[in-house]
Order: sequence, then structure tokens, then C-alpha cells
Amino acid sequence: AYTYALFHLPIKQLPVPDFIILSPMQTLPIFPALKWTKKFNSKLIFEVKDIWPLSIIELSSYSHSHPFIQLLKYTEKLAIQKSNAIVSVLPNYHLYLQDHGLNKKFHYIPNGINLSELQQIEPLNPDIEKTIPENKFIVAYTGTLGVANAMHYFIEAANILKDNHHICFLIVGDGSEKEKLKQQAESLKNVLFLPSIPKKQIHSLLQKCDACYIGLEKKEIFKYGVSPNKLFDYMYAAKPIIFSIHSPNNVVTLSQCGITTESPSPSLIANAILQLYNMSKEKRIELGHNGKIFVLNHHTYEALAQKYHLLLHSLQ
Repeated sequence: AYTYALFHLPIKQLPVPDFIILSPMQTLPIFPALKWTKKFNSKLIFEVKDIWPLSIIELSSYSHSHPFIQLLKYTEKLAIQKSNAIVSVLPNYHLYLQDHGLNKKFHYIPNGINLSELQQIEPLNPDIEKTIPENKFIVAYTGTLGVANAMHYFIEAANILKDNHHICFLIVGDGSEKEKLKQQAESLKNVLFLPSIPKKQIHSLLQKCDACYIGLEKKEIFKYGVSPNKLFDYMYAAKPIIFSIHSPNNVVTLSQCGITTESPSPSLIANAILQLYNMSKEKRIELGHNGKIFVLNHHTYEALAQKYHLLLHSLQ
């Protein structure tokens, strides 16, 4: 539907662009993008956030020979070859290009935080706020509950720590795996599920938590790097982070804002939670402060926009 709509843009109402930025989830929109770059004699920038079709091959068990996968491979290669510049949030995307025999350079511009948006923080909905237990050590996950997010390991860690009544595992969000996860945690009194909440309330929720968790399945695709948005939200909230992702770029280690565990390993996740639980409050505050300083120095939209500005200037 989006690709169809792009073919029918109201071009008479739009200014002639110098650059057209293609930033899709899947790569079919390359066809209308090429149409418009040719019509306007514009330069094309191809942004890669997730590597399609490799992502769905590894995470959804699609066959490499599936006709739709073959189409996505074709459009991906077309986008790479026809673009004037490639931008990716993945720091090792150059390895992907090398692995697939594509002799193209790319520009690393990661995800980050919007400070103006974070200045419009809203308090939690009272119905949500009253469900969050007090006087407990709360480890939170906020975001999509999908196959890649490896949340079943988080719940297995909760099972390991079920006899510690001072620790609460808080899961906030929705997604395709939510019902399975709720069934897995059905007998666990230390796991609390909440629905998705507005983005402007996330910071208020995180302030009620003591630590944050982020994990992904151990897949070959993550050797090219990761840049999950929720990680930067956690860092801005100044909370220590448990990072259970097998990836060469580890912002948590780099910024010294939490604990990294091997993925997948529920026992190591549980140990990391206990380590933070037994840590002094002052040390946890120090870890959280490290993360916030790092994200403010390197991952604000202002800093990332400056990188983009330099890229556009180099193409003129």
C-alpha cells in the first residue's frame, strides 16, 4: 500500500527535492524512489535500519528460495547499487556489504533520542501507576513483544528468582508473542504485564524502576550491529541496563552503564539482576548517570542531524 501511494504523490504540490531519502522496512519502495529521483534529477540516499530480507529469513524461518524473498533480495541489491549514499544505524553494515560482494561505502548514523520530545513528559495514567508495586526492586522491559526480543529468557530468569519476593519483573508493551509470554509466566507472581503506554509516559514509568532489560535472540544477523531505540530511552532515564544481546557493538559496555550477559542465558540474566539488586544504590546511580551522559553526548537528534547535514553537503 505504501509503495502504491508513493507512485501517486501529488508532485505538483511539492518542491523539487535535491535528495530523496529511502528509509523503508522492506525494500519494495525502491521502485517509486527511482522514479522520482529520475524525474527530479535528485540524489538517492538509502537508509538501512533492519537488513531485509535477511531479518525475516533468520527470525521467521523463510526459505532463501521463496519467491517473495527473491524479490526482496533483488530490490535490496537495486537500492544499494542505485543509491548515491547508504546510511545505516548498524555500525558493521560494511561487513554485510562485503559478505554479499557489494562494493559500496556506507555512513554510520545510529538511532538516538529527541530531546524536545522528552521535554514533553507526561505523568503515568493513574490506573497504570497504581498497578506498579512499591518497595520492590523493579526490572523493566518496555517495547515490542516480538519473536526477536527474546522475552521468554527474561521470564525464565523470573522463574529462577521466583523465591526472591523483593524483585519484580515488569513487562510493558504488546506484540505477537504477548499471549505466549503470559502463558509462560502464568504461575509466576513476580512477573507483571502492562499494556503499551503513550511514548510521552515512558520516562515517567522508567523513573519507578530500578533497572532495565533489553535482549535479542542470538542470530547471525546481529553480527552487523544493533541500534534499538528503547536502549537510548533507558539510558536517558539514567537506569542501569542489563544488555543480553550477542553483538559486537555494545553501547552498555562502552558507556559503562550496566551489565552485559551472553545471549541466550536465563541464568546469566538472573545473575545480572541479582548483581544489580545487591549493589549499593550509589553504584546503581553511577551506572545510570554514565548512560545518560553518554546518550546526551553522542545520541541526541541534534548530534545525529549534524552528521546527516555533513553527509548531504558532501554529496552536493
